[in-house]
Order: sequence, then C-alpha cells, then structure tokens
Amino acid sequence: MTVLLGGCAMAAMIAQPAFAQDSDQAPADQTQSDQAGQDIIVTGTRAEGRTRLDAISPVDVLSNEALQRQGTTETAAALATVAPSIDFPRPAVTDATDAIRPATLRGLSPDQTLVLINGVRAHPSALLNVNGSVGRGAAAVDLNTIPTSALQSIEVLRDGASALYGSDAIAGVVNLRLRQERTGGGASVNFGGYATHVPAQLDPRDETDGGTLTASLWQNLPIGDEGYLDLTTEWMNREPTSRGDLDTRDAPAKVRSRYGDPDVRQHTTYANLGVPLGDSGWELVGWGGYQYRRTQSAAFPRNPSNSGNVLSVYPDGFLPLIQSVSKDYTITGGVKGAVGGWDASLTASYGRNKIDFSTIHSINASFGADSPTSFYDGANIYDQFVANLDLSHDYAFGGGDVTVAAGAEYRREGYQIRAGEYLSYAQGPLDASAGAQGFGGFSPDNEVDVHRDNVSGYLDLEGRFGPVSVGAAGRVEHYSDFGTTANGKLSARWDLSPSFALRGGIQTGFRAPSLQQQYYTSIASIIDDGNVVLTGTFPSVSATAQALGGEALEPEKSTNYSAGFVFRSGNFNLTTDAYEIDLRNGLALSENITVSALADDYPDIYNTLTAQGVQRARFFLNGVKLRTRGIDVVANYRLPTDNFGAFAFTLAGNYNDLDVRSIPETTSTLDPAPTLVSRQRIVSIEDGTPATKITGSVDWTLGDFGLTVRGVYYGDVNEPGSTEASDLHTGKKFVTDIEARFTVADQFHFGLGADNIFDVYPDASPAGYSSTGVVSFPFYSPFGFNGRRLYVKAGLDW
Repeated sequence: MTVLLGGCAMAAMIAQPAFAQDSDQAPADQTQSDQAGQDIIVTGTRAEGRTRLDAISPVDVLSNEALQRQGTTETAAALATVAPSIDFPRPAVTDATDAIRPATLRGLSPDQTLVLINGVRAHPSALLNVNGSVGRGAAAVDLNTIPTSALQSIEVLRDGASALYGSDAIAGVVNLRLRQERTGGGASVNFGGYATHVPAQLDPRDETDGGTLTASLWQNLPIGDEGYLDLTTEWMNREPTSRGDLDTRDAPAKVRSRYGDPDVRQHTTYANLGVPLGDSGWELVGWGGYQYRRTQSAAFPRNPSNSGNVLSVYPDGFLPLIQSVSKDYTITGGVKGAVGGWDASLTASYGRNKIDFSTIHSINASFGADSPTSFYDGANIYDQFVANLDLSHDYAFGGGDVTVAAGAEYRREGYQIRAGEYLSYAQGPLDASAGAQGFGGFSPDNEVDVHRDNVSGYLDLEGRFGPVSVGAAGRVEHYSDFGTTANGKLSARWDLSPSFALRGGIQTGFRAPSLQQQYYTSIASIIDDGNVVLTGTFPSVSATAQALGGEALEPEKSTNYSAGFVFRSGNFNLTTDAYEIDLRNGLALSENITVSALADDYPDIYNTLTAQGVQRARFFLNGVKLRTRGIDVVANYRLPTDNFGAFAFTLAGNYNDLDVRSIPETTSTLDPAPTLVSRQRIVSIEDGTPATKITGSVDWTLGDFGLTVRGVYYGDVNEPGSTEASDLHTGKKFVTDIEARFTVADQFHFGLGADNIFDVYPDASPAGYSSTGVVSFPFYSPFGFNGRRLYVKAGLDW
C-alpha cells in the first residue's frame, strides 16, 4: 500500500509544464485511450457526453492499442495486464477450466462481474468451474471469445451496477466495445513462444515451447453516406507448455505430467454493423460472432503402478488428455432513434455456447484391456435470449440538466447436459475405477434440460447542477424460479474546481444463481481402498441433496460503498477511489460429504442415501458472508517534446482486502453438519488473488519508432492445501514486459518484444510436496508459471 501511494505521489510531482504543449507524436496510454481523459463513455451512465474524468462512478477506458501492445493475443490476459483490479490466473490440471479460464474483478467471483458487448448483456459459458481453481463454483463469461483486433476499446466500470444492468454486476461491469469504422483494413501476424529456465525443485531445466501463431484480418466497409460494416477474423494455434517436476513414484523418476497451458486450435469471426434508415433519424445496428475452440489439456498422469492403469495397454503408464470443443456464437440486432424527443433503443440478442467433452489417451479400467482408449464424454449447453428497450431524455430543470432514462428487459436462459457414450461413465466387471480416466463422462442420470425467464424494469435519473452532479436509479426484476428482487443506487459528485472533484455512492446489488449452479449434475465412480465409491455433484433440490438439507438457491445480495476524487492538470490526471462491498447470502459449492460419516448421528438420512446408492455428495448452498475493502488509483501523464518524441506515463494500482465473515455450518437437516465450506475454500477466496497489484508503463513514440516498457507488481497469492503447512505461496513478484515497434511507409508495421523478460516464476513447490511432481508451481499465480515469452509481429494497413 505504501508503494502504491508513494508511486502516485511521484506521478503527481511530475505534473508540471511539458517541454512542448503540442505534438503530433502522442502515443496511446497503456490504460487510457486519449490524451486528457476526454473519452466519451457509455458504461455506468446514460447521460450523453460524459467522459471518464467527468463520470460520477470510476470507469477505465482501455484502448485497442493498449491491449495489442503486448505479446498475448488473449483478450482476458491483455486486459489483466493493464487493469490492476482484474486478475486472470492460468490454472492447470483443472479439467475444462484450463480451456475456459475465468477472470476476476476486485477479488470477487468471476460471475459477480457483468460483461456487456456494445452495452448488451453477453452470455456466460456453459462451463461450471467445479475444481480447485480461482472462481470455483462459477459459470462466467469467456472474455476470450472476442479477439482484441475486433475491439475499439474496453470500458471497466469499477462499481456495483445492479440497479442499472441487473444481475451479476456486484463487483462491476466490463463493456466490450466493437470497432466502428467506415474505411480501412489490415492484417497482422503474431508469433511467439517461451524461452525459459524452469526452476523446478528436482528437475531444473531449459525449455522452449508454447509456440503460438495468431493471424488476424479485418476490413471496414462503408455503407451509404454514414453506415459501416466492420469484419474481423482471427486464427490461433497454440502449442502446450510443460512445467512439471519429477514423478518419483516409479523408476525411473521422470516428468510424466504436462503441467501448463493446453494445446489450442481456434478460429473466431466477428462483425459489427450500423446503417442509417434513410432520413428518419433511425439506425439499424447489429453485431455477432462465432468462435470454434478445440483445447486439449492434461489431467494428472497415471503411472504404471496406478490402480487406474491397465499394464497390458499402458506398460509405462499414461497421461489422459481432456479435450473440449467449444462452439460459441452470438447475434444481436436492433434499431436506435428518437420518439417524441426521447432517444430510443430496441435490441434483441441471442447467444449460445456448446462444449463437447472427450477424453483421449485414457482407459476405463473397470473393463480392463477390453476398454477403448478414447471416449466421448457428453456436452454442456447454455443459451440466452435478451430483449432490451431503453429510453432517455434530457431536461432543463432547476438551473441544471437532468437525464431521465427508463427501460425494460426480457431474458430467457436455457441449460442442458447431454450424456456421453456408455463406456465413458460405466462400471465394468472389474473392481477398478469406472469411467474414462481423467474426465469421466456424463451418464443419462446426469442429463438436464431446463429453462427460466426473467423480466425487469428500471428508472435512472442523473442531473448536473453547476458543480454538483447527482444520480439515482432503481430496478425491479422478477425471475420465474425464485421470485422478485429490487435494487437501488444513489451517487453524487462535487467539482470543487475545474481541476478537482469528489465523488461517491451507495447501492445495493444482487446476483441470481445461474442455471449451471442450480442444475449441474455429475456422478462418478471412484475407487477408495479397493471399493467403488459413488461420488457426485447434485442439484440442491435433488432428492439426494434434499436429504442432506439442500434447498432452492436464492440470490446473492450486496451493498456497495465508494468514495474518491478526480484530479487533472494539463496533461496529468489522477483518480483515486476507495470502496467496500458487503456480500450476503453468497453461494458456495459444498465439500464432499461422506455418507458413512452420518450413520451414528443421522441414521435416517444415512439410510435414505445408502438406499439410493450414494456414498459421497456435494451441492450448492447459500450462506457465505464476506466483505472486501480496497482502493483503486490510476494516474496518467503525457509529455510531448519537440525533439525527443512523445511520452505517456501510466501508474495504476489496486489494493484489495477480502474477508470471509461467516460460512454455512448447518443445513435444514444437519445440525451440526460435516464441513460444508473448508479452510481451503476460505483461504482461496481471501488470498487466491493478489491483495496488491501495481502496473506502471512508459510508452514512447518518435516518428516511425515506438517503445513500450511495462512493469507489474503482484502481491503474494496463497494456493491453499488441506493444511496450512501444505499451502503454496507465489511470493511477491515483479514482472517486466518490453516491446519495440517501427513503421515503414505509414503502412507496414513490425514489432518484437518479450513478456516477462527477466524470466520470473512464482515460488516453486517445495521438494517432496508431491510425489507426482505435477503441481511444481502454484497455478493460482496471477501471471502464470510459464516464464519468459519472446515474440515478433508484423502488420499491414490499407
């Protein structure tokens, strides 16, 4: 915290007159997209003409240039690098979470941040994260379904906004704004890979892997005098990385795992359209995209002596690969115009995500040598239809201007689980692990096909009266499965001078339990001491969960408080915002409850569950109460010079303290209950993301040459074990990136750079931590555990 405040003080000290007041060599800030914070924002306000420095609530505007001036081509990873309040860890050996990785805002759950595309709610992934990663129990939007080359900017509202946008906006809002241009186009190729020394405890070594080729093509087309159609397509091939340590269980000891990034083959296409409808003042708008992503990630290795191995098939053991094929698309259309002096927008959007799961290089040991080695495991499907009507009107009132906005939304959601092939889940004649090793298939008993509807309405008032701005909003939502909820927001800003303003607000928020959390079902047969143990994740309203006290899930509720200030002087600006978020009735995925442990204290429940053949069970339940407090600081300074080019300095940081205040310890039938929320879950919530993250960058441009140097400080992160002694800490780390660029004939662009140029790793797992050698570095690491990445890129504009 001292480092953060000291850095901002230094930034303020340099806010002095520049060498030259005007220059045509102004580089793009790495966090903000204009020279003095004059970006017109559309997130968090419905008043026209608001800029990020005029806004009542804190909004970051992250430019396309800031996202692309780094080695990664993943939108979520690029966003996390330049936005200190966002974290994007790179989990491994966590099944499909390796393929669809969730991002977090202010340390809260990934599904407590609302994601919009052009201001319209985006659909979440069909994937429910059920393993021990950051975001366990969440089904979140996959930010990587939209390539950075299709974006104009990203706006991050760092404030609760349920009163404005509805469910999920507890931590804030991420609005992905697509490119809107009438002319021009381009193509680019980016190739990079890791050249690193892996400091594993038992097997330190040099590695060159993870080669990634990304090719993008975009074209902007004029339609009529004012219309546009922007098209973007992108291909990405990424080879896997391996950072595991020696497996000492069988001789010879060697690295049997593939602990790192998965193998990915991906293609994405996006379009954005705007066409005036004659001279009516109305405009037809639309956008949509499709992504195909095939990912192969590794499970834990099965060594030769493993009970799940069949020696006649795999004499040296085997490494199961979990393949997920995600097909994701969205299509949105609507009209915008004016009716009776009111600005009006009517849009409808449909999105769908289907994930097909397979396990390859595997076996169903309960069938022995008769088992196949590849399996189709089934599919998860989520779809969402949203229709929005939004109206707004500006009025002169009381010597000021008041924007009145109102609207309504209808949303229909659907969720399906489809079964896999029989041998992917079946128990064979042998006393061995059933189902595909690594990722067992979904059985017909797991199949679900459910829907729900939601209708909502809101009223939003925002007025500016001289130096004072005030806002008030309210929203009522009704869900077909759990009823009605209402939320409100009050906010204010006072401009004490043209350079300094105070702002703050209070609001309530909510997040509806997702269909994935309500209905996800997975039952697997696991061998424990030579016995087949039926273990499953069950809907809270299923007969199994109800016997354990499961009940219909309720919405999470929150109260958000914020207070801060804005300072600007010439080419320098600084925003500081403190916040507190109190979450009530939070959702948690329980630990596995062993049915046999209930025999003495709860014989009736024990008999009920054993009659169903259930031996271990977990389910979602409400009851987590937590509080997060923190501060966000963002400072920008531009220094144009006559002879030395133009400089842009950015320093931004987030300090976040998250505290779990209480957890559910009983259910309606179990009092006291076995452990429902373990120490691992509590520590993961409190310490699974860095309490302090600071990013600083210098961007320099001189004629056709450019250079960006960025440093990011990450506070310590704890990947919890079953006991404190088995916790894995990443340590406090500083990661440095550098990129050099040059342009030829204003058309050809070339660049080369290094992410993590000093080859920084999180602290290695101690020797003897695991005989498998798999978890050699904590995968909670906010910057991954792959080491130095080198890249080159080339582009052509026309």
